[in-house]
Amino acid sequence: MESSIITKVKGVAFTNTSEFGEQIWDVADYVIPPQGENIFFIVTNLVVTPNQRRATCAESDRIPQAWCYEDSDCPPGEPVLTGNGVRTGRCLRSKNMMGICEIYAWCPVETKSRPMKPLLGAAENFTVYIRNFIHFPRFNFSKSNVLNSRDRAFLKSCQFGPENLYCPIFQLGYIVNSTGSNFQELAAKGGVIGIQIMWDCDLDKAASKCHPQYNFRRLDDTFSGESISSGYNFRFARYYHDAAGVEFRTLLKVYGIRFVVMVNGKAGKFGIIPTGINVASGLALMGIASFFCDLILVNFIKKSDFYRNKKYEEVRLAESLQQDLATEAKDSAEQPETQDGNSDEKRNGCECSQLLLSNRSGDSKNVNVNVEQMQNLQPVEVQPEVLDGS
Repeated sequence: MESSIITKVKGVAFTNTSEFGEQIWDVADYVIPPQGENIFFIVTNLVVTPNQRRATCAESDRIPQAWCYEDSDCPPGEPVLTGNGVRTGRCLRSKNMMGICEIYAWCPVETKSRPMKPLLGAAENFTVYIRNFIHFPRFNFSKSNVLNSRDRAFLKSCQFGPENLYCPIFQLGYIVNSTGSNFQELAAKGGVIGIQIMWDCDLDKAASKCHPQYNFRRLDDTFSGESISSGYNFRFARYYHDAAGVEFRTLLKVYGIRFVVMVNGKAGKFGIIPTGINVASGLALMGIASFFCDLILVNFIKKSDFYRNKKYEEVRLAESLQQDLATEAKDSAEQPETQDGNSDEKRNGCECSQLLLSNRSGDSKNVNVNVEQMQNLQPVEVQPEVLDGS
């Protein structure tokens, strides 16, 4: 099956925070990437570090590699691999206290923690439009999950439901709740949701009987509980220049829900050629199975002799035929000639010196007549015998 996905998110939210002040959030602010692909991310929470500039400052005290007691613990030029910058060679500390290495980086470094309440909790009411095209090349069959209508107002007013299977507009809250998760909890720390579209088409029926089926499930680790690895987040920055032309940036660590749209499908149609091939293959396999069973029973089991005697019967045709012919010749030589007319051997105008017996009493075997002996029989002219006194 060939498939394509187009997605489009709609929704607006208002926030008022110390970092941004009053802010209007639309799709250009919270949808990443904006192209409408089969994988899209909705920002629901974030940590903002504004006005970062290239300078020297103390590394974050949450980075163990940046802890120090003297300057030698901070070799200059070496980066803090899990931190934010490069060491300058100075250890910044108070008296008799553990210090922090000074670094050259985007300062000040990020120090804030994730908010427990999601910034964009209103995203629960946002909607996503998922358009799916499928094509089965083998059957030259194509279909879409959107109603084939020219009414432009249809998609602006409909929403997915049992009565609107061909209106693929879903509320984000409906999708998340269908997985058994709570939207506000998931929005606070992030996660991954799978949207599966399944097509199962019987093309012997009308095309209107081929419907898409939707399934929603959680794809990230739902068993980790409060594990440090739970959730989904990443960082990006927005860059600016001040009046002097010096570059500075705002660092954003965003949490949110990553949606992955997956399409699976199959289609079938009756065909006489595949049916014939399958039937012939089945019959051939049955014959092979019978052959291998006989092979094993005759050669490899303990009672193979018993099975062989029951399956096969030995026939000694040539030897039995010779014995029957010899016995018959002997009986014919000892029998006296009859005087009251033609004997039984002469009634048909031929002399049968040898009689082929096809069945003998007590013997159930069939014996074929020797054709060559039958061809050697010659016709004999019978002369009437004159009796004395006639």
